[in-house]
Amino acid sequence: MKPTPILIAGPCVIESMDVLDAVAQELVRLNQKFGTDIIFKASFDKANRTSLHSYRGPGLEKGLQMLADIKERYGLRVLTDIHESQQAQPVGQVVDVLQIPAFLCRQTDLLVAAAKTGKAVNVKKAQFLSGLDMEYPVQKVRESGNDNVWLTERGNIYGYNNLVVDFRNIADMHRFTDTVIMDCTHSVQRPGAAGGKTGGNREFIPAMALAAKAFGANGYFFEVHPDPDHALSDGPNMLRLQDFEAVVASLIQ
Repeated sequence: MKPTPILIAGPCVIESMDVLDAVAQELVRLNQKFGTDIIFKASFDKANRTSLHSYRGPGLEKGLQMLADIKERYGLRVLTDIHESQQAQPVGQVVDVLQIPAFLCRQTDLLVAAAKTGKAVNVKKAQFLSGLDMEYPVQKVRESGNDNVWLTERGNIYGYNNLVVDFRNIADMHRFTDTVIMDCTHSVQRPGAAGGKTGGNREFIPAMALAAKAFGANGYFFEVHPDPDHALSDGPNMLRLQDFEAVVASLIQ
């Protein structure tokens, strides 16, 4: 029997418990229907927003408490990202997977601190690196005592305000780790292309996932939201929560 792929889903940023509950309830339903183990994702702080005035999240202390509540109430595994090395230890006490943002994937102190938590470390490939370049972030995590390192493809910068995906990066990154994830929502972003915030083309998300599957991805990352058009971060490239089931079905059936 073919292993079920790793699935990661949740809102871009923690907005409210109502949004977190709505997403968590749907993930639980899908896990029960499909026999999956979808990992819940949300960020307590978006430290790299386009504008100084953009919403960033509730912060470390409150955000971790909200994620802990979701984990306890729904029995879901949880993933969140860290931006500074001192965040790794408290975050590692709550979540199951620590994520390294793409822009920070070469930050040695951040990678080492994440590795030392003993939790799985998901390193997103920078928009300016090739898949082969990711040998070295993996090396930093492993040489810090942690073999449980994943890599995530999220596209490359292509001119101004645009990303493209070279799916060969998936095969290249499989040279360094067994787990290669496709970020199906950030890869359809239009960075900084919406007047001080990021735009995107969510209509391409299902095809992006299937293309990655064809190239050997064994994990898929989705930002989902009950009402992405009114989300506080990454709305244009987030998948509508009601549309997530069909995408999951296409990947596992």
